[in-house]
Formats: sequence, C-alpha cells, structure tokens
Amino acid sequence: MENYSIWEMIAIGALALLAIFWFSPGIKAALERGKQVKSDWPAVLIPLGLVALFVFFLIIAS
Repeated sequence: MENYSIWEMIAIGALALLAIFWFSPGIKAALERGKQVKSDWPAVLIPLGLVALFVFFLIIAS
C-alpha cells in the first residue's frame, strides 16, 4: 500500500475540516433537540440484546 503524498494529506485534512464546519450547525441543533426529548433506552437495548443472543446462539451451534 502506498503512502499518501503531502498534498494528498493536506487535501484530505482540508476536506475533513470542511465537513466538520459544514455539519456543525446541524449537529448543534440535533444535540439541543436531544436534550429536550424523553430518552427511550428500551428501543435501543432490546434489539441490541436480541442481536447479541442471536450471535451467541450462532457461536454455540457451530
């Protein structure tokens, strides 16, 4: 695998900074909305637990 040249690394860094500055207003707004909304942890934990059980049973079955 080749190493990037210096101008390619500068271009990638500039694109990353541009993306951060471009998305920052939306990220700030989403964080503000997130503070005002009731948290719904079961909506995250139940599917995550089901996937973990599924993987566990796949490992045991093999």
